[in-house]
Amino acid sequence: MYEFDVKKATRDVVQWIRDFFEENGKGCNAVVAISGGKDSSVTAALCVEALGRDRVYGVLLPKGVQEDIDKSYLLCETLGIKYTEINIGPAVDAVLGEMERNMDCEISNQTRVNLPARIRMAVTYAVSQSHNGRVANTCNLSEDWVGYSTRYGDAAGDFSPLAKFTVQEVKAIGTELGLPDALVHKVPIDGLSGLTDEENLGFTYAVLDRYIREGICEDPETRTLIDNKRRWNKFKLEMMPSFPFDGPIKAKDTD
Repeated sequence: MYEFDVKKATRDVVQWIRDFFEENGKGCNAVVAISGGKDSSVTAALCVEALGRDRVYGVLLPKGVQEDIDKSYLLCETLGIKYTEINIGPAVDAVLGEMERNMDCEISNQTRVNLPARIRMAVTYAVSQSHNGRVANTCNLSEDWVGYSTRYGDAAGDFSPLAKFTVQEVKAIGTELGLPDALVHKVPIDGLSGLTDEENLGFTYAVLDRYIREGICEDPETRTLIDNKRRWNKFKLEMMPSFPFDGPIKAKDTD
């Protein structure tokens, strides 16, 4: 049976973050969009362990009134990191308003759900550029496995510390780092549709994580649903395809 060594995993990912910044942004800061959920909380905490609190900057991005924003404040206070709060509500409303006025078709519900995530990432990158930063991706393996992310929204970033960890493993790392239970075990809500992650997905993360790590899913319908989501969304994890033109390239490429 698979057993997760949380102490080793935590040490290894902290060192991986240090190595990334040494090679790809020596002296740069880690910029993390803070939602108050476990993923952004654990990502920020790992960056603090790796780089020190002075090199981690939080970005709080409510859309209008965010009822659970107190959890974002709690994380920043717990870690002692600096942060900025930028309300994306007016930007989202402005874009949707222009679309309604100028498009000859109805705006789909999925568009309304995904647009805020993409605007959040655009703002996070804007903040990062002004803070000599590298943007942290906060997605985990469980979410990525079934495509529970917005392409060019929360799925974007410059480095991804949690991409190979399941939800249960992310929680274990958060506990290992000493984060408050209110952050590590907060019920995950997408912040866009008003539903919990598990309500959106149609199964629990515990079931998904067991299937990922052990290949066991006792309910055939759930297994089919997970497999289908994996098949439909796998493209999100791949590089954008490009036409394979074989023209000569004479410029020297770097190693």
